[in-house]
Amino acid sequence: MVRGDAGQAFPLYITAVAALLFLALALFAVGRAGATKNGAQTAADAAALAAAQDYRDQLRTGFLTAVGAGGDAWTAWLAGRGAQDDRACAAAASYAGRNDAAPGVACGPGDEPGSFTVTVTSRRTVGESVVPGTESRHATATAKAVVEPRCAPRPGPMPGPTSSPTASPGPTSSPSAGPSATPGPVLLCDGKVLVIRPGGVGGADAAVKATDLFTVHLAD
Repeated sequence: MVRGDAGQAFPLYITAVAALLFLALALFAVGRAGATKNGAQTAADAAALAAAQDYRDQLRTGFLTAVGAGGDAWTAWLAGRGAQDDRACAAAASYAGRNDAAPGVACGPGDEPGSFTVTVTSRRTVGESVVPGTESRHATATAKAVVEPRCAPRPGPMPGPTSSPTASPGPTSSPSAGPSATPGPVLLCDGKVLVIRPGGVGGADAAVKATDLFTVHLAD
C-alpha cells in the first residue's frame, strides 16, 4: 500500500512543481512588462520636460529681445506666450529617442501656453513569455510638463529715462551731454526684485537666465 500511495502521489508532485514553475514564469513576465512600462514612462517624462525646457529657452530669448527693442511687447513673453510649439515638440522627440522610445512621438500643447503632453511607445517589446502575445506588445506612457512664469511686473510706475551729468566745458572743449538710457522693466520674481538692463547681448541683459524667469515641472 505504501508503494501504491507513493506512485499515486508522484503525479501530484509533478503537477505542483509544474504549476509553481508556470507561476514563476508568469511573475517574471509581469516583471518584464513592468520594467518596459517604467522605461516608457521615463522616456515620456524626459520628452515632456525637454519640450517645456525648449519652450522656456525660447521665452527667455524673446523676452530679452523685446526688452531691448523697447515698448511693452516683453509682457507677453514674460506671461509665457509667443514661443514655437513645433520647435519644442521636436526637442521632445529627440529626447524620447535617446531614452529608447520608438519613433512617432505624440506631442501637443495643452490648453495653457507652455504646457505639453507627450505620449511615447517603447522601442522594445515585453518579449516572449508564458503569457501569450507579450512578444509583440509594446508599452506606452504619457507625461505632461508645464512652463510657469516666476516673475511679474512690479506694481507701480516703471522708472523713466536717466542721464549722466553734463560735463563742464573746459577752455578747449565744448559742452557734451552724457548718454541717456531707459531702464528695463523691474520684476518681482518669487518675491525678489529683478531689474532687467536693456542693451546687452541678445537685446537685453544676457546675465538673466531662463531659470530666473520661468520654472519647469511635470504635472499630474
